[in-house]
Amino acid sequence: MRGISKRYGAVQALTNVDFEVYAGEVVALVGDNGAGKSTLIKCVAGTHTPDEGKMIFNGKEIHLHTPSDATRLGIETVYQDLAVCDNLDVVQNMFLGRERVTRLLPQIVEILSEFEMERRSLDVLQTLSVTTIANVREKVASLSGGQRQSVAIARAAMWDSKLVILDEPTAALGVVQTEQVLALIRRLREHGLGVVVISHNLHEVFSIADRIIVLRLGRRVATFQHGATTPDEVVAAITGAREAVT
Repeated sequence: MRGISKRYGAVQALTNVDFEVYAGEVVALVGDNGAGKSTLIKCVAGTHTPDEGKMIFNGKEIHLHTPSDATRLGIETVYQDLAVCDNLDVVQNMFLGRERVTRLLPQIVEILSEFEMERRSLDVLQTLSVTTIANVREKVASLSGGQRQSVAIARAAMWDSKLVILDEPTAALGVVQTEQVLALIRRLREHGLGVVVISHNLHEVFSIADRIIVLRLGRRVATFQHGATTPDEVVAAITGAREAVT
């Protein structure tokens, strides 16, 4: 993303923001409430259209007008509410809106390919080493918070995805569940996906991020490499106690 600006009426949400993420990299996007993180991510996800600037994906300039435009390119977003359906099982959630069907009579009779979807779900969970879900036919309502988050992330990664965006992926999770999710994020990186994580938890950010990008008042004010900075330096950039570093 180059020179991205976005205004809502009299509110300037983003001003000339550059942002980049590469394959096999985890980038943490941090900043106070109102810093512009959600607006930036919604531009990447196709929910909002920037007023100015350009976006380049896989070396080509792109124009995203809807979330479908983003998903067709391999950009998947997991928001804080996860968008999983409690009344459906794991397989049904992973294929929600993308169900596989077998056509008995073309355009007349179609049936769900339950076996194919179940096999594919099991393959994806196994590839990502998600071992906490014993039964993919279990209703999501009975899963723990960490398991639900794992389903949402696995669903985002299974469609030839190239970029996965995670909004507060460990919010309200316990210690064990949080580590399960962080381990899953590391595995996404190992599989060559670009990952963007929005988080307020700097301890978790430092445990998974290759780079940390700080937004403040709608501007990118700092970029830190993992291992070359400290939480105190990041906090100083978030609060404005230090000069911009890019």
